[in-house]
Amino acid sequence: MEVGSQLSVVRSTNVVLDSGICPADIIIKGDKIVGIHTELTTAPQLCNQQMLDVGDLMVMPGVVDSHVHVNEPGRTDWEGYWTATRAAAAGGITTLIDMPLNSNPPTTTLENFHTKLNAARDKCFVDTGFWGGVIPGNQSALRPMIEAGVPGFKCFLIHSGVDEFPHVTEADLRMSLAELHGTDRVLLFHAERELTHVNPPLNNPCAYATFLATRPDEMEVEAIRLVIKLCLQYRVRCHIVHLSTAEALPLIDEARKAGALLTVETTPHYLSLAAEDIPNGATQYKCCPPIRTKSNQEKLWSALKAGKIDMVVSDHSPCTAELKLLKSGNFLMAWGGISSLQFGLPLFWTSARQRGFTVLDIVNLMCRNTARLCGMENRKGSLVVGKDADIVIWDPDREFEVTETLIHHKNKMTPYLGRKLHGDVFATIVRGKIVYMQGKFPSKAFGEFILTNTTQ
Repeated sequence: MEVGSQLSVVRSTNVVLDSGICPADIIIKGDKIVGIHTELTTAPQLCNQQMLDVGDLMVMPGVVDSHVHVNEPGRTDWEGYWTATRAAAAGGITTLIDMPLNSNPPTTTLENFHTKLNAARDKCFVDTGFWGGVIPGNQSALRPMIEAGVPGFKCFLIHSGVDEFPHVTEADLRMSLAELHGTDRVLLFHAERELTHVNPPLNNPCAYATFLATRPDEMEVEAIRLVIKLCLQYRVRCHIVHLSTAEALPLIDEARKAGALLTVETTPHYLSLAAEDIPNGATQYKCCPPIRTKSNQEKLWSALKAGKIDMVVSDHSPCTAELKLLKSGNFLMAWGGISSLQFGLPLFWTSARQRGFTVLDIVNLMCRNTARLCGMENRKGSLVVGKDADIVIWDPDREFEVTETLIHHKNKMTPYLGRKLHGDVFATIVRGKIVYMQGKFPSKAFGEFILTNTTQ
């Protein structure tokens, strides 16, 4: 079977359905799943079909990564749609949602949204959606972007790192939430706030502990307090991106019990990397909020197990080697962001399998819940008749090493180089077509834009 082929049947003895894992034939017509047969057959009607029989490899819904910085247009030396979506496909991601920054212009007006669509056209190997952005003074632009198909908006409560995407005040948030009330759109928060009393010594900028002291847990906790207050008051869906501190979890739990429409995500770097293990000068580990301690990490895992964290996403945030200041190793000045788009599934699985998680948990945390966040649950996130035929085929037991030659995103810097992971992706299928198989891609990108219908 060639990459780019349109399939009619995918067969495996390990297919992940809502009811469990079982042998099945997934029947595809055009873009959609039209049947699921849990008794494998050699019926004549299947004999002449484009069947991909993968034996006992795991067949699962394609991953929906709702937190990706593609950076095109404006910063394509950092990343771009062609490279990012190939990396996504190689990692079993069939849909990604692009953040409104660090592209330039950012997705903060309808005009800028159309600029982004034009930049992405014919370059996406997987289906792609787009978050809008909330910045000071753009409240009147939110409804037009909603009508154009944006599923929600991202904002920062602290400097974003790029001047064209300034952070918002509480007053800005109140105006934005008033605009979003009744739309069923979600407001995503980078939840850190500046604290005037945080003034740690900066003696050694190459020591990770120096950087970590500048972004204490309290910055996240105080930001989340504000988010909860406004979420309860305005009754708008709110979402905490890349939660790093377990100290905020009791607040989030209480808020939900009080009726807050609040969801929360975390990332593989908070679940698989720990502050104690980061070498001096290793700025490829820098991200904001920061990677915290091992004890904090274990609390995040416990929260995932208890269903108190809703999803796991990549927060792929790449840049050039120059911006990481690898030669000087200055954590305080280096760009913050971790590149991991291609490895989200095996990174999570490598750690999760040791803690009693199952493949069914992966589907909930990386497919179904992320699709729901983006308003795409009617098309994405599970293998169900009527949904898009988005499928990842992978081997949960196969081990591989992360090397530069394996990486498909543009800049090869990642803290995971040399790491051995379990969960090798064999093939990725988007709406019935093979977009990746054993290191190969089709010559043409045929991913579609996923725009959220205003009637949902």
